[in-house]
Amino acid sequence: MAKKLLPQERDQALQSLPEWRHDEADQCISREFRFRDFSQAFGFMARVALLAEKAGHHPDWSNSYNRVRISLTTHDAGGLSQKDVDLAGSIDGLLPASVEIPSAG
Repeated sequence: MAKKLLPQERDQALQSLPEWRHDEADQCISREFRFRDFSQAFGFMARVALLAEKAGHHPDWSNSYNRVRISLTTHDAGGLSQKDVDLAGSIDGLLPASVEIPSAG
């Protein structure tokens, strides 16, 4: 069973994930990705699914046309664990900066 990160561990871990946002109420980290079109977004989701399956740790996510929103939490730990941090880093590693469309604002 994964151990929930202490607040200082969480804050330190999130320094390496600047695009991910911590949600205290939902005890998760999340990020929204934007792509040129649905096909590119869906391809990204397929690659994330393979990573998640290999890690044995699955995201909560949604897709709307060219946007993919991913939230990570470790339910059996009651919040954020190292598994979430590791998967978020792996997800970020899938994406060359040239593929994602920067968010407005």
